[in-house]
Amino acid sequence: MHGRPRKAPKPEDTAASAAKTEKLRALQSQLLHNHHNRIYTKEALEISAKLLEANPESYTAWNYRKLAVEHNLKQSESDPGSVKSILSEELKVVENSLKHNFKSYGAWHHRQWILSKGHSSVDHELQLLDRFQKADSRNFHAWNYRRFVAALKGISDEEELKYTTKLIEANFSNYSAWHNRSVLLSRLLQNKVKGSFPKEKVLVEEFEFVHQALFTDPDDQSGWFYHLWLLDQTVKSETPLLVSSWPAHGSDIIVSADGCLDGCAFSPFTSFISDAGTFPLILYFNEVVEGVSSSTVTVKSMFNANKDLIWEPLATNNSCAAQVWVTHLNVPDGKLHPSTAYPIDVHLGNPQGIVSSNGSHCSHPSQLAFTVSVQPLNSEHAEKQGGKEMILWRDVNFRFYDAHIQESSLIVYFDLLSIKKDHELAASKWHARILANEIALVRQLLSEIDCKIGKLTLARLLTAHDAMMPYMAPHSHKKVHFAEVLQLYGDLIELDPMHHRYYKEALSMTLFQQRVWEGCSLCAIGAGAAKKVTSNVENLLKHCCHHRVSSSSSVSNSTCLRLNNLSLSRIGCVKHLLWVQMLDLSRNELRSIDGLEALQLLSFLNLSHNKLSSFTALQPLRLLKLLKVLDISYNEIGAHPIDTRRYLCSSPLSHTVGSDWNFNEFVPEDAKVTNYWEAFAIFRGLNLTQLDIVGNAVTDEKFKPFLFKVLPTLKWLDGEELH
Repeated sequence: MHGRPRKAPKPEDTAASAAKTEKLRALQSQLLHNHHNRIYTKEALEISAKLLEANPESYTAWNYRKLAVEHNLKQSESDPGSVKSILSEELKVVENSLKHNFKSYGAWHHRQWILSKGHSSVDHELQLLDRFQKADSRNFHAWNYRRFVAALKGISDEEELKYTTKLIEANFSNYSAWHNRSVLLSRLLQNKVKGSFPKEKVLVEEFEFVHQALFTDPDDQSGWFYHLWLLDQTVKSETPLLVSSWPAHGSDIIVSADGCLDGCAFSPFTSFISDAGTFPLILYFNEVVEGVSSSTVTVKSMFNANKDLIWEPLATNNSCAAQVWVTHLNVPDGKLHPSTAYPIDVHLGNPQGIVSSNGSHCSHPSQLAFTVSVQPLNSEHAEKQGGKEMILWRDVNFRFYDAHIQESSLIVYFDLLSIKKDHELAASKWHARILANEIALVRQLLSEIDCKIGKLTLARLLTAHDAMMPYMAPHSHKKVHFAEVLQLYGDLIELDPMHHRYYKEALSMTLFQQRVWEGCSLCAIGAGAAKKVTSNVENLLKHCCHHRVSSSSSVSNSTCLRLNNLSLSRIGCVKHLLWVQMLDLSRNELRSIDGLEALQLLSFLNLSHNKLSSFTALQPLRLLKLLKVLDISYNEIGAHPIDTRRYLCSSPLSHTVGSDWNFNEFVPEDAKVTNYWEAFAIFRGLNLTQLDIVGNAVTDEKFKPFLFKVLPTLKWLDGEELH
């Protein structure tokens, strides 16, 4: 196990193993006979005890003994002494089994079941646990059982915290003790128990405690993992917060019902073309929440009554909780004056109803205010829209913004995108102090010893520090340690090639965030190592381009955010990209597009030349109702015999499939069902007019007719117009 080479068994070992197998078969046969015939005599119980002593993993034997205990207890209800004797005997059987294998799931669960009866002494359990934890201090079964016993005995979290201190001081490598410490401290901090408040004081003390382990043995990972947990406690908010929205607070939105924005001051951030008679209102929280509804969020506008709004979670797993929520406001059909800006106010009036996954309530009210101007329908322009041209993603089809677009306007808009709170500014001061101190200490350690996990921790600390900058300096978007973080991840990819994909994803997240904030210009990353980076805010314009198609004014008005050729393997936080309607992520190394479901305005998407291996990797697309153009050409869809993401997508036999799916009507008779089912589940319901899928292993001559049926709105497929 765990990399140990197998050795050929000796003849005497083979003979002993055969004898043991024969004995177990005989005991198993007798047990099953007694089980089926409900025989619970003393002799029958002895047989099961012998079997469990030899093989504690026999779940059938443990279940048989539960039935026997229930049967015997029912017959001895009037005799407390007999009840105690039955349960004591059961505890002895479990203890004997644990001596043979103290990591047996069945044995520990059976012992917990016995104690839950309430007739046994708990004091002996702590003594037993001490013996087992001395034999193996990292036995997580024993630690789980200890938490159960502590709750049963009423031992306080403070006392248990002292116990973890004792074990950690005896052995800094006791990962399970560190883990239990994090569990206990989480409860103490959440409940603000005396001595565990304020949070800043507790975290400072814990950082000082873990420093002893890090400097004593820097190569041991146990302390580093606890340090990572402390870092997470330092940077995360204690309650859910609204951090971004579209439309942004203070913005002036222009909505066109026919794609004509002529005569309007066009902006990629504040102009929206709607052919559905609605426009989305998007709320982006700092963590997954549930409870967003018309009773917790009040929207005041002339377009809709608040009670009529339906809020939907943007979750790919059909969950009722999500980090991003959306509702849709109607664009009135009547005549509205295009020069009039209609105010809309959004207020989280009952934030206590919005709850995170850990039970924390959104305790800070938030309010948004923006205006909407509606461009009236132009019938002459609408007639011309029937001849839209195919979207091409070539460089010649894009042109950069004109020089008159001021850098300051971009900064102002990015400030609008972030919803900042006064209490966050006050809290971030002590956060920044802790991070600065930890950065200095880890740098000191790395100056004395070359440590991979130390480099990883430093990269995380620097990233967390840079994430604090917008709160500490509201008008600063500069990532101070960006180049150093890239260098650290580049070094780790070379030092630890076995985990290169993990480091590559972390590097990708860093690059993505930097491009979003500053549009940095990456000069070279060779073999995963960052060579030279230059960045400033005006470089953002190098990634925002006008898409140019001669005969379609709606498309020529589209602003494309081009994040292609960046070696991205993962998409980071998109809270500042909610305005994007056209996105180019081609020629990267993406294996997943998780996160794109938040971009509810997205109409044009280029994912060509990536490493997407299945249709299930495209699951977020099902939530993009405005998506019209999709390019997934030259990926790896269908090239891998084993799709590790397939479980994310409903199967034809799943009970979640609706009766209206009629899958068999779309698939050729002799086709491989799995190839078509996943495509059907993803594309069904989308209103794509253009799709490029060439260059994937899954496509063949039967696949195109299948797509025509699933996507009846399709006008172009793989560069060819359909007739």
